[in-house]
Amino acid sequence: MDAIAEVVRIFEDSDIIHVDGRIDPLKDIEVINLELILADLQTVTKRIANLNKEVKKGDKEAIFEQETLLKLEKIFQDGKLASSLEVSEKEMAVIKLLNLLTIKPILYVLNKKAGGKNLDEMNDERYVRILDFLNSSGAKWVLVDAGIEQELKDLSPEEKKEFRDGLAGAEDDGIDNLIKKGYELLNLITYFTTGEDETRAWTIVSGWTAPQAGTAIHNDFKDKFIRAEVINWQDLLSSGSYAKAREKGLVRTEGKEYIVQDGDVIEFRI
Repeated sequence: MDAIAEVVRIFEDSDIIHVDGRIDPLKDIEVINLELILADLQTVTKRIANLNKEVKKGDKEAIFEQETLLKLEKIFQDGKLASSLEVSEKEMAVIKLLNLLTIKPILYVLNKKAGGKNLDEMNDERYVRILDFLNSSGAKWVLVDAGIEQELKDLSPEEKKEFRDGLAGAEDDGIDNLIKKGYELLNLITYFTTGEDETRAWTIVSGWTAPQAGTAIHNDFKDKFIRAEVINWQDLLSSGSYAKAREKGLVRTEGKEYIVQDGDVIEFRI
């Protein structure tokens, strides 16, 4: 698991009972995050205790690890997420071994309801408070109507558009927005490969070189990489074909150091 998506209800509906009897998005976030913190605190406390024997022997690695985890323990006791702790690369390497929940990036999914009493549309004070929290903490968040998206999941793109156009408050594609925010959160981009039979999208980490990007297809692409022919998808689409794009000089040859860009269409030469 690389990230956490917290779904937070921001609509009033007497037919859907909230466990606390009242909608309070910020409180819901605080409760969920506290549960994550307590789970991580238990993991860290146990690891600190397990290190005691090696620490008493003077093992330098054990001492460093325990000192790092004691910092984390203090953060958790203060009710803060592990991601709020400033650490060195060496300390982060120690922390990552524990696979803690609160070190992972969080995407807050604000769930509204078409036709319902949505806090954002009412400019409700509870919505203002949650926005203040999200913006002040620099958190990633997105608005989604989960009910509508569930209804639309099996429809064609044309049917989805027709449905959205006829329903106030559902104009935006919540799933598309959710995916985009998820990509931003994890620092991911997409490139494409295309041929006579199919076009495929490949997800990679932003900043990867062409040989690294090739490993999304097969590991051999990295070691056997010779060069890559690259064109932006919009340029290829507007040209109509690879042949016409080449005539226009839009297809370029890139080497091993090329940093793949979002939306590249790549033909690997190996």
